[in-house]
Amino acid sequence: MTRIITLLNEKNHYLEKFYSLNEVELANFAQGQFDNLEHFYQTRERILEVLKYVDAQIEKVHDEEAQQNGITEGERREVKEALAIKDEYVARIIEQDIQVLACIEMAKNSIIRELQEVRRSRKAVGGYKSKTFNNRLNEEV
Repeated sequence: MTRIITLLNEKNHYLEKFYSLNEVELANFAQGQFDNLEHFYQTRERILEVLKYVDAQIEKVHDEEAQQNGITEGERREVKEALAIKDEYVARIIEQDIQVLACIEMAKNSIIRELQEVRRSRKAVGGYKSKTFNNRLNEEV
């Protein structure tokens, strides 16, 4: 059971890293700085891979230890505490992800508005071109 507790604490450590990474990038996103977006997502994916591995290890150790003796009250308390910490990090990360998505959505909408404005401007400039100028060029040719 000690191994499971160690793995749960390791999982919480990586959840904390994930949370901290989100905090830093959220501050950048709020300022409209998306230059680090690709690195941000790659780092998150690597942390998620580690978390997946740790979960698999927890399951493996649990299956091995399920056939052995029960757990002590102290171990039970440590497991509950580690799980409570995990739940808290997961809830915070979900809140952060909602904020990240909102920042990205706002930036996307801003880019769409800019592109629409550029398109309108091009149409307006195109409207000022006279057909007589084109006809004159054709006649000269």
